[in-house]
Amino acid sequence: MFKEILLDLMQQKGLNQRQLSAQADIPTTTISGWLNADRLPDYNALRKLSVFFGVSGGYLLGLED
Repeated sequence: MFKEILLDLMQQKGLNQRQLSAQADIPTTTISGWLNADRLPDYNALRKLSVFFGVSGGYLLGLED
């Protein structure tokens, strides 16, 4: 679920993995792992994404609408 939510948010902002990496200060390898559904973000990454996209951590994890 996280993967789909992240892809949707990236699409809404017109970002690819490299652009998200540069703008949110998250390594591209980390983002790639999320998009390959290999792992979920840790607290710090979840916080960065939440601030960057202007959504809650719960939303990113599929816990909220």
